Amino acid sequence: MSVITKELHFDTKGEVEIIDITEKVNNKLRESAIEDGTVTIFVPGSTGAVTTIEYEPGLLHDLPNALERLFPKGLDYEHELRWHDGNGHSHVRASFFGPSLTVPFGNKKMFLGTWQQVVFVELDNKRRSRGIILQILG
Repeated sequence: MSVITKELHFDTKGEVEIIDITEKVNNKLRESAIEDGTVTIFVPGSTGAVTTIEYEPGLLHDLPNALERLFPKGLDYEHELRWHDGNGHSHVRASFFGPSLTVPFGNKKMFLGTWQQVVFVELDNKRRSRGIILQILG
């Protein structure tokens, strides 16, 4: 069994930007020497997340609206009261999604449903430079 670690790097605009990283991950799988296995996609940081979604305009609108209903920006968050950085809601939202996703792959391509894409969700309230760690096992 082999383990290969790769990284993705990109800049974000902040506040619930949803970025389709499916092809970037598949490209890293194609670059690797591993044909079949699993890839773990991990966000180092506490205000970003990864998940799957149908990457289409309706859901790109619905997901931020749902997050605002569940974890509104205007609430008093203890994190905000302590640090005054305006992103208490960002940390709670990221915790809800989680920092990682593991996807099986075969023939150097993730096994995803027809309408399923892997996305990074920027939840911080400001622009960020992000690095995503991919650990490929097979």
